[in-house]
Amino acid sequence: MVVSPLPPPSFRDESEEEEEYTGTSHGIIQQQRPTTDYEEFLNEQEESTKKMKNKQTTTSFDYENASDNDDRIQIKPVNDEDNTSVIITFNQKISPFIITLTFVASISGFMFGYDTGYISSALISIGTDLDNKVLSYGDKEIVTAATSLGALISSIFAGTAADVFGRKPCLMFSNVMFIIGAILQISAHKFWQMAAGRLIMGFGVGIGSLISPLFISEIAPKMIRGRLTVINSLWLTGGQLIAYGCGAGLNKVHNGWRILVGLSLIPTVIQFTFFCFLPDTPRYYVMKGNLEMAKKVLRRSYVDTSDEIIEKKVEELAMLNQSIPGKNAGVRVWNTVKELHTNPANFRALIIACGLQAIQQFTGWNSLMYFSGTIFETVGFSNSSAVSIIVSGTNFIFTLIAFFAIDKIGRRYILLIGLPGMTVALAICAIAFHFIGIKFVGNEAVVSHSGFTSWGIVIIVFIIVFAAFYALGIGTVPWQQSELFPQNVRGIGTSYATATNWAGSLVIASTFLTMLQNITPTGTFAFFAGVSFLSTVFCYFCYPELSGLELEEVQSILKDGFNIKASKALAKKRKQQVAKMNHSKDTKFEPTQEVIEEVIED
Repeated sequence: MVVSPLPPPSFRDESEEEEEYTGTSHGIIQQQRPTTDYEEFLNEQEESTKKMKNKQTTTSFDYENASDNDDRIQIKPVNDEDNTSVIITFNQKISPFIITLTFVASISGFMFGYDTGYISSALISIGTDLDNKVLSYGDKEIVTAATSLGALISSIFAGTAADVFGRKPCLMFSNVMFIIGAILQISAHKFWQMAAGRLIMGFGVGIGSLISPLFISEIAPKMIRGRLTVINSLWLTGGQLIAYGCGAGLNKVHNGWRILVGLSLIPTVIQFTFFCFLPDTPRYYVMKGNLEMAKKVLRRSYVDTSDEIIEKKVEELAMLNQSIPGKNAGVRVWNTVKELHTNPANFRALIIACGLQAIQQFTGWNSLMYFSGTIFETVGFSNSSAVSIIVSGTNFIFTLIAFFAIDKIGRRYILLIGLPGMTVALAICAIAFHFIGIKFVGNEAVVSHSGFTSWGIVIIVFIIVFAAFYALGIGTVPWQQSELFPQNVRGIGTSYATATNWAGSLVIASTFLTMLQNITPTGTFAFFAGVSFLSTVFCYFCYPELSGLELEEVQSILKDGFNIKASKALAKKRKQQVAKMNHSKDTKFEPTQEVIEEVIED
């Protein structure tokens, strides 16, 4: 027996008479129901859901014979996502409540970005404020890497903690970590107190960087889930830009770096205060058996949806929550880890998610964020903070472009545009550093051609080009990681991926200046260029096109391979269906078109 998903949205002219279509395909009868018959629809949907829960489904995607005129791609997915999302999504506008939750959760992204941005300026302006001596390159690496280490540690446990304690409480706990870490840094006069403050702040960064995209993906409607998740990336790059701007303004102020750290308390307090009055996600309430609270949140999120549909959605979420067996939370966590590694689709999703997060770090972007001031001073720019503002501003602008393009162009194509562009930009930077001729004597950089040179301009220009291609692709796409995993392994899967990101950040932050000294800036940037090239190959062969696909379709695509060709054909078909929906006039969406299963005897 095979199971077909809900068919694509159908349209009819208002003037046409009501018609019923019945056809068979692979043992499935598709039938269109009147939109007003909610009671009959809900009863039959419940029977269909029970069958789908108890039957093992298979995957079959006929991409070889799919044509542009064929609106029905035969794909039989795992029943992992709720069916009522189709009805909810197409019959109402996005509520202000969802927008509010998204922006409040995205403040974690802002704090993530602000932290990576302010340290670059602070490392230059600290001077002799810590232990009455200038920080060595090793000291700068420790201060910078401390946050990455804290984020790595907390991100390993954040996914499980979010399932046990809730998404909102974990984000509020991250606010507490930010506050403690910031206070320690502001009052620091010893090097190790500064490092400890950075470590504790890192705990907050790790928790927020994982749970904020997860929170958004769970409250966002399917049709705009990608864009709402990108808002978190926009806040991240905006935080970096503001940090550089404040750093430039406070660069000559006595103890200006302390003010710079203190400013990070403002968004932290704002987020904590808002969350005191906002709820958690409906999925978490369902996980804890608080169905009434889940219904209450859903009613505020989908204001034009009937109570019958809300009830049905909660029932489906409750059913999906029982998919991982276990007598207690510990057993379920262990079974989830096993499911993540033994289920082929889940394991391929894990490879993609962790691979993209590793690429984001090992192509060198965070080294620019942490040490851009040091780099630009080395090539002869006295006002290095001003140049850093240009780089982070480019990052923000192209992240904004990615916000509008990610669903239209597609995640795969954006990556295959961005990574080759990064490769070229990094290679040219490596060549330019060679002609500048930088050598290190102890902790000091000695430049053969000092001052403002043409090769210095080349470096600045192509670092900006690198920032543009980075923001367009690999800076944004990896944080769509939640869409790769089904609900039953999403928390653990995103923990693995986020921990990979922070492990890479820790390695880069703790070794970058040492790499500059030992293998020269030319060798360092050539290494990043090589990683970017290999990353392009990885994405070409292993990253399918996921734009426009529903969660269960992603799982089906990954079930027996990476299926690049299949994913591209299906994504193309979904875009055609959306185009028809957007350009049809005098049409009415039939949201209750459904699937009735029928067993075919061999």
